[in-house]
Amino acid sequence: MPPTSRPLRRLGFLTIGLFDEADPRRGHESTLEIIELGERLGFDSAWLRHRHLQYGISSPVAVMAAASQRTRRIELGTAVIPLGWENPLRLAEDLATVDILSGGRVNPGVSVGPPMHFDQVKEALYPDTADAEDFSYERVRRLLAFVRGESATDFSGVEGFEVFSDRVQPHSPGLGRRMWYGGGSLSSARWAGEHGMNFLTSSVVKAENAEGPYDFAEIQLSHIRAFRDRHPDGDSARVSQGLVVIPTDSATPEQRKRYEEYAAKRTPRTTSPQGPARVLFAPDLVGTADEIAERLVGHAAFREVDEVAFALPFTFEHEDYVQILTDMATKLGPALGWQPSV
Repeated sequence: MPPTSRPLRRLGFLTIGLFDEADPRRGHESTLEIIELGERLGFDSAWLRHRHLQYGISSPVAVMAAASQRTRRIELGTAVIPLGWENPLRLAEDLATVDILSGGRVNPGVSVGPPMHFDQVKEALYPDTADAEDFSYERVRRLLAFVRGESATDFSGVEGFEVFSDRVQPHSPGLGRRMWYGGGSLSSARWAGEHGMNFLTSSVVKAENAEGPYDFAEIQLSHIRAFRDRHPDGDSARVSQGLVVIPTDSATPEQRKRYEEYAAKRTPRTTSPQGPARVLFAPDLVGTADEIAERLVGHAAFREVDEVAFALPFTFEHEDYVQILTDMATKLGPALGWQPSV
C-alpha cells in the first residue's frame, strides 16, 4: 500500500442519532451507548450531527453533556451546529459549560447560512426579527469572540448582592482553539483559515467551476490547501475529513447486502453537481478494511489530512453501528497506520 503524506493520527466517527417519534429515549440512549463503545474501542473523537424539526439530534450540546458524564477520554464534537438557529452568546455559554464538565473535550463545529426551510420556520424561530437576522460569517465571528473571552458587555462589577462579568461565564480557556468550521466551498475554507479555526470537510463540496472537471477529491484538496494558506499555523492547521465509510470485515452476508444497496442508491448523485448550488457528493466507501484503505490512500484530499471523522450511515440499526465501529477501530484504522487511544 502506498504511504500517505500524513499518517493517520486521529480516528473519529460521526452519527446523526436517529430516533422513533414514539420512543425518543431509545434512540438517544443508543447514541450514548455508541459513544461509550467508541471510547472503549480507542476512537479519538465522536461527533454529533444536528437536525431541527426532524427525528435526529436537535440538541447536540445537551447530548454531549450527557456523554461527557459517561466517558472520560474521547473528545466530543458537533458536525455541525447551523448557527442560523442559534444565539451566539447563549450558545457560547452552553458550549463553555459542557467543556468545563467534560474536562476540556468539546470540539464545536459550526456553519452559517439561513436555516433550512427558512420561509416555513421563520415565524416560529424569529417572529419579530426574521428580516433583520444576519446569517453571514459575522454570526460565527461573534461566537468566536464570546468563546475566546472577549467582552460581551461594557458592564461588570457588583450590583447589590450580585457579581457580574463582562465576558461569557464560565470561560473555558482552551475551547477557542477547538472551534471548527464545517465548509464545502473555497470561501468557507479561506474564512475559517483567516479566523484561526479548525476545518471540517465532509462528503459534500461545491463544484464552483462550471466548466469542470468534477473530481471530488481534487476539489476537496483545493479547499484544504486554501484553508491552510490563510491559517496562521499553515500546514499544521487542523483539518478533519468526514467521508461515509462502511467496513464489512465482520459483517454478516445480510449486512453486507444492505450496506451495498444503501451505497448503490446514493451513487447517482456522485456523478455530477446537484442543484443550483452545484453540490457534489463523494461516493460511500463500502468493502473490507484493506479495500477501503487502498481507496483512501489514493484519495488526494485524504493524503493531505491526519485526522478523520468517518460518517456513519443514517438509517442503519444499532447492531450495524456496533459492527461498523468495531471494524473501523480494529481493522481499518490499523490498516491506515492509526493506533487506538487508551
